[in-house]
Amino acid sequence: MSIQWYPGHMVKAKRKVEEKLKLIDVVIELLDARIPLSSRNPDIDNLLEGQKRIIVLNKIDLAEPQQTKKWLNYFSEIAPTLAVNSLTGKGVNKILKLAKELMADDLAAMKEKGRMERDIRMMIVGIPNVGKSQLINQLSNKSSARTGNRPGVTRGEQWVKLRKGFELLDTPGILWPKFEDEEVGFKLAIAGAIREIIFDSELLAYKIVEILQEVAPEKLEERFNLEYLNSDTYELVADIGRRRGCLQSGGRIDRERVSDIIIREFREGKFGRLTLEVMPKDWGSN
Repeated sequence: MSIQWYPGHMVKAKRKVEEKLKLIDVVIELLDARIPLSSRNPDIDNLLEGQKRIIVLNKIDLAEPQQTKKWLNYFSEIAPTLAVNSLTGKGVNKILKLAKELMADDLAAMKEKGRMERDIRMMIVGIPNVGKSQLINQLSNKSSARTGNRPGVTRGEQWVKLRKGFELLDTPGILWPKFEDEEVGFKLAIAGAIREIIFDSELLAYKIVEILQEVAPEKLEERFNLEYLNSDTYELVADIGRRRGCLQSGGRIDRERVSDIIIREFREGKFGRLTLEVMPKDWGSN
């Protein structure tokens, strides 16, 4: 299934990024550590070709630590990669340090030519709701960027003065024209990067349960006090509904209510630290 979802402001955002890149020294590519592949814009490597770049895995407090380490190694083959929590600021200082290291030769060359020292200019690119505004606030030590938990809340653009020696161009989040892979769309919706209207809430809840059966069955059992996991996802959601008292007259399962519970509790981190995209067990063994 191909899902069309490319609002006009996203077309405009991509064009603006392309226009502004000539002003930028270092680009920060921000990903969701829980869905590191699905949260990457597939156009990004072409868009940033030849550009100094730092890949940042955000929301590491919600992701499984061992999987995060593996994804760090994986992305480090593309560009220097860091893991951060933009909410608490953990790891954020390393971004500016690394940016300065990447620009060391350029700054030295400018100095040698007698050019006036200037701030390192940075830009963050990422899909909506990946934590861009929070990261900007951490980098600037103030609440200077508009924030919110609605996907795509940052609409305009602004230059933000960071700590000494840095400034940053804020740009709206970018998403792609269509999801060729339905799984990518599901994972983005689960993580809150796209609005639920694209997927029925029941379908989304079933997908969460299906993924958890694969990557963390023990956490699914623990969260809902299940004695065993029914291999039939439809029936498993019904079991969860019974456990949570989501019943209608005649003992029928209120599937809308239990679906809302599953989605909400996942997004609130009630299942513990989870990564929905895990590295193959044999990756990096050669």
